[in-house]
Amino acid sequence: MEHRIYGLENEYGLIFSTQEKSSVPLERILGYLFEGIISNSWSSNAFLPNGARFYQDTGCHPEYATPECDNVFDLVVYDKAGERILEASLNLAEKRMKEDGIIGEIFIYKNNTDSAGNTYGCHENYLVARHIDFWRFSERLIPFFVTRQIYAGAGKVLRESGKTFFSISQRAQHINQKISCSTTSSRSIINTRDEPHADAEKYRRLHIIVGDANMSEYTTYLKVGITALILQMIEDGYPVRGLDLDDPVRAIKEISRDLSMKKTVKLENGMSLTAIEIQKTYLELVQSYLAHKKKDGITEDILEKWEFVLDKLEDNPVELSRYIDWITKFELINSYREKKGCDWDDPRIGMMDLQYHDIKKDRGLYYLMEREGLIERMVGDKDIQYAMEYPPQNTRAKLRGDFIRIANMKNRSYSVDWTYLKLDGYGEETVLCMDPFTSYDKRIEKMILHLSYAR
Repeated sequence: MEHRIYGLENEYGLIFSTQEKSSVPLERILGYLFEGIISNSWSSNAFLPNGARFYQDTGCHPEYATPECDNVFDLVVYDKAGERILEASLNLAEKRMKEDGIIGEIFIYKNNTDSAGNTYGCHENYLVARHIDFWRFSERLIPFFVTRQIYAGAGKVLRESGKTFFSISQRAQHINQKISCSTTSSRSIINTRDEPHADAEKYRRLHIIVGDANMSEYTTYLKVGITALILQMIEDGYPVRGLDLDDPVRAIKEISRDLSMKKTVKLENGMSLTAIEIQKTYLELVQSYLAHKKKDGITEDILEKWEFVLDKLEDNPVELSRYIDWITKFELINSYREKKGCDWDDPRIGMMDLQYHDIKKDRGLYYLMEREGLIERMVGDKDIQYAMEYPPQNTRAKLRGDFIRIANMKNRSYSVDWTYLKLDGYGEETVLCMDPFTSYDKRIEKMILHLSYAR
């Protein structure tokens, strides 16, 4: 697989439940959460020793952005590390709140919608070559992103026009444009934000906001890995023709509502295909593109899993209940619904929909299923534990994470961002780090040595 930088940003849902008469503003709850994560207490924006960024997003959402990863496996690990960092902060926040006389429970959900119908995002970031024609590139990607939800969706109990039903994707209903620069007022399939956090003459960042936040490691691995192969193929100039959709915004919603995955969507050329057929066409294109190229283990694994999942979606989707988020959730909730004889609009069903995404391991339904061996794992707990504290060792994140760790140990003030580091009191130099693939820089090594030996 082509060497590339990846990142995931997850905005988390936040609820505070208390029996007290007076409520506590969510801004204050966020303060306790940040105090548990960031050594600079009550800050709402900071980078962590594992190279990630943790901050407050619009609408009182804690947001975790993974460090730069140069392979899909690491990205899954660091995405899960974000959940565990938030869970640890949650436990510490509740303890400190209790000491301050505030009694209640904090709930953090890795999902994309709240009970009022608001949405918040899971954003994927892929570093791509600057020389490509971005608009033509985007057009080749749109049918892929519209149909990708059949294995990348997180599932949602959706109420619309007086009816309640289960849909494949949480974000699909909130997409209303093909391409735009906004992530809030006019959410699009392709976002045009161009902040590469790297050499802008060589790279741009493909910022994807159409996807769901996933609990399943398998789903995240598949979602990002397949997208990376598609990007490599299109960047390399391999032709992708005849898949343009007549109305992509309408199609993404229609596909999300079709659990049978048998209905077709119309293409610009007049043909009609199912989402599975479109995905299988992309699979065949990638297989043909890679047929005479040397493939590494991850590439072969992703191709095998992609074909496996599409075949099962076509023949017997229930067999994917341990792999794919929306199917896992649907089978869990539908089994309960049939057992209890209740409809989709029963409040207990809505609660289960939400509890699936609870990141607290002794409370969330996803983690209950994981403990019972009903979920396919992709990464180990030891890897996740390591990623909570230490950055990836082969990207720029190593420079940032190592610097932050030592500076915090020495109680020194500093400034950092994705592309620079500055140690206060250490000259006037701000060290620029424009190459995200570089994990060593002698200037930063010199600063770290200075910190290590300082009293």
